[in-house]
Amino acid sequence: MSSARTPATTRPRRRWHSGGLGSGAPPSCNTPSYTGVIRRASRTPRRLHSVNLLHRAAVAAGLATRADSTGGSTPSPGVLPPARSDASPVTTDTVLSLHAMFRALMIHVIAASQLSIDVERAGRTVETPPLAGQPDPEQSRSAWIEANVASLSLTGNAFWRLYRDATGQVVAARVLDPHRVTVVKNLDRRTAPDGEAYSYYLNAERIRATEVRHLAFLRVPGHVSGLGPIQAARGELAGVMSTRDYASRWFTDSGQAAAVLKFEQKLTPEQAERYREQWHAAPAGRVRVLGGGGEYVPFALNPADAQWLESQQFDVTRIARLMGVPASLMLATVQGGSMTYANVEQDWIGYVRFSLMKYLREIEEALTGILPAGQSARFNIETLLRSDTKTRYEGYEIGIRAGWLLPSEARATEHLTPVEGIDDRPLLLPTPTSTTPQEARA
Repeated sequence: MSSARTPATTRPRRRWHSGGLGSGAPPSCNTPSYTGVIRRASRTPRRLHSVNLLHRAAVAAGLATRADSTGGSTPSPGVLPPARSDASPVTTDTVLSLHAMFRALMIHVIAASQLSIDVERAGRTVETPPLAGQPDPEQSRSAWIEANVASLSLTGNAFWRLYRDATGQVVAARVLDPHRVTVVKNLDRRTAPDGEAYSYYLNAERIRATEVRHLAFLRVPGHVSGLGPIQAARGELAGVMSTRDYASRWFTDSGQAAAVLKFEQKLTPEQAERYREQWHAAPAGRVRVLGGGGEYVPFALNPADAQWLESQQFDVTRIARLMGVPASLMLATVQGGSMTYANVEQDWIGYVRFSLMKYLREIEEALTGILPAGQSARFNIETLLRSDTKTRYEGYEIGIRAGWLLPSEARATEHLTPVEGIDDRPLLLPTPTSTTPQEARA
């Protein structure tokens, strides 16, 4: 091995881009397009020569092995790497096998699918058009919302394929499978198909950008696709699944003995093998008889000692934090915390504002973009923020007496039938509380 230094070399500038740009053919990968420069210097640092000399000395002394031609090395006798089990890949299907992840996704889906969509024009609610009432004629509105929330949560993206009538007005928005959609950023729009900045492919079919609506959970500069919770925390979710899989294989694949047969006298290997075979030969559930001072000692593992309960609780907390769901809604308790009615109500309000609203706002803006000009779509979240009956009625009373709320509006909020002339009726005064004779004389 020569220690002579070689002059540093610089590779020329190279440009990367996704395949199929301007040709209408589907890309070969879903890698974001970018331009970069690679400079690789072949100069060997001085410190590396010292390390090489130490390695040579260790090889000569038999304390290390020489690397083979493929770049690997042969382990020394008696020194073997620890055995590893194949980790489950982090995909949308595997993460949903985690009960905490499934529960968090169901909370998002249930909360969003029960909401209605209102359409406003100039700040006033108008009659809901068919596109907002049922965006996809082949499925219900709640199922359509559920598909959007699930796509955004699991993949970070949701795609709509738009269908128009003869006048060019959008009449349907069908949710596509995000795993089948590929997004490509065109570096040069002059040579791109139809001069579009982005090209969309559904399997091998190219779809015009005007026929697609792309919703993203988190937009990261330089990325053409959105980033979802699962994609952002693959390492943590892989650890959670590894812990789950290890716990499920503990009693079958861990090598831990279930019990031991103890005898007062010393046994030969033949006697020990005979006793073991006789024990396993007896049918399960039958009474076994031991002689010669034999004793059956089972190995019982306390789940608390193995910290399985603590690790599972910690995993649920991590998933709840990742998905933005309060622990109270995950049916989990945080150590050192207490759940009261006020705490749960505040958790629910915080969840709607800072977690669920991200999904709802993304759908609102995309739906507003395909409605007729001047109309905007809004989810009616009052259903989620409604307090208990007594608190709501007290709020209505305060608003009516203050003059900024009409009785008819309060009835409409509660979805009650209209009452003719209710706004013209005089307000009822509160019933005075009874007083004692001593208070009356005072």
